[in-house]
This record gives sequence, C-alpha cells and structure tokens, in this order.
Amino acid sequence: MRVLRMAAAAVAVLAAVSGAEAKDWSKVRIGTEGAYPPFNSLTADGQLIGFDIDIAKALCEEMKVECEFVTQDWDGMIPALQAGKFDAVIASMSITEERKEKVDFTNKYYNTPPAIAVPKDSALTGTSDEDLKGVALGAQSSTTHSNYAEEKLPSADLKLYPTPDEYKLDVASGRVDAVIDDVVVLSDWLATDDGACCKLLGTLTPDPVINGEGAGIAIRKDDGELKEMFNKAIEGILANGKYKEINDKYFTFDVYGG
Repeated sequence: MRVLRMAAAAVAVLAAVSGAEAKDWSKVRIGTEGAYPPFNSLTADGQLIGFDIDIAKALCEEMKVECEFVTQDWDGMIPALQAGKFDAVIASMSITEERKEKVDFTNKYYNTPPAIAVPKDSALTGTSDEDLKGVALGAQSSTTHSNYAEEKLPSADLKLYPTPDEYKLDVASGRVDAVIDDVVVLSDWLATDDGACCKLLGTLTPDPVINGEGAGIAIRKDDGELKEMFNKAIEGILANGKYKEINDKYFTFDVYGG
C-alpha cells in the first residue's frame, strides 16, 4: 500500500508539472518580415499581404486558433523568435541545417529555386561562376541566396543589402550588375513598373545543403506541440483545396514543389 501511495503521489506531481508547462495555443503570434513580395509585404496603410500571410491565416483557421502578426526585420527574426517576441515565423524562411541548430521547423509549405536578374541591356549570358566573374552581384543579407552566392559564385563581387528593395534600386540604377533571389520574388518584381529595367537571366540549381528543403515555419525547439499543430494544418489545407486556392491567387504554377 505504501508503494502504491508513493506511486500515486509521483503521478500527481508529474501531472502538476506537466500542467504547469503546458502552453495555451488558442492564440499564436506569427513573426513575418513584410518586405518580401509576393510572399509578404505591407500596403500603404500598413496591412500585411502576400502568400505567406494568406497561408498563415489558412493554417490558423485550420488549427482553430487566433492569429496575431508581428513584423520583424529579417536579420533579427530568429533571435526575436528565441526571445519570445512571437511563437512562429512564417516569412519564407528556408529549412537549413544551420538554422536547425537554433530553431525547429515544420514540414515545408513551398519550395522554389534561386535565380538571377540583370538589366535588360546586360551583356551577361550565363549564371555560372565563370560567367559572373567580377560581376557586382546584389543579394539580401542573411539569406540562403546570399549564402549560395558566397559558396557557389565566389568569383562575383557580392554586395549585401538589408532588404530586397535596396538591391532592386541599385540594379535599376546600375550600381550593381545583377541580383540573386528566389525566382518567384524576382519574377514578381520584373512584372511591375519598377522591375521594367531588368530581365531574368536564369534559374540556378538549388544546393540541398545551402538552399535547404524548402520554406518552413520556424518554431522554438521546446514548442513541439505547436510544430505538430502546424504540420497537421499544412496537410489539412493541402488536402481540402485551400492551399491550391491561395497558390492560384499568386502563381500560375505549383509553388509547393517536388
């Protein structure tokens, strides 16, 4: 009897501890950048729009939780997540081994290759390291695309920028010769008046180590329950047609990828 009472007491303590550590996920704060169209951007009146935002809202609806969005500069995104400023990052963050040392990730929610854009009158004809030797190449800092340029295109003269807006201005004005980013981001920009200066030079073969496994939702390592909630929700919107509805709003092809 004494052993049974002690066992029962131990179970009660464990239950109390588990209850104290359990988190209420009825409301989830989502960090995003707001400066990476067509995935996430801010309207003139400060409203967040884009593929990431619509996917986030669909996932929260699927999970039956309230969403609250928090904008954050890209360079500070992971530190802000770790510090508890928000609970998840939905901002086109590629799943890489380096990032997985700091945070956890859900399964991917899209996967597209990197590409290079140049002015329409550029003499460049290829995207290899030899083709880009000595070329001033712009990229957003702390991204898989800047990492790709550093590793795969070392002959280029890499120029780093805090957001894509800055490198777009510089390639349009001739301060850099080419820029590297996601093919969708570049294609979306090239279709606007601001992007009329330039053209797509070509796509690049993704490196699985550098470019990762696609874009996923970053979660703190101790929030496994939230990760599983998001993974089930991703499966849910893929199955019920909501993902395709959002995909077709922004793209003419399947952005989910192979």
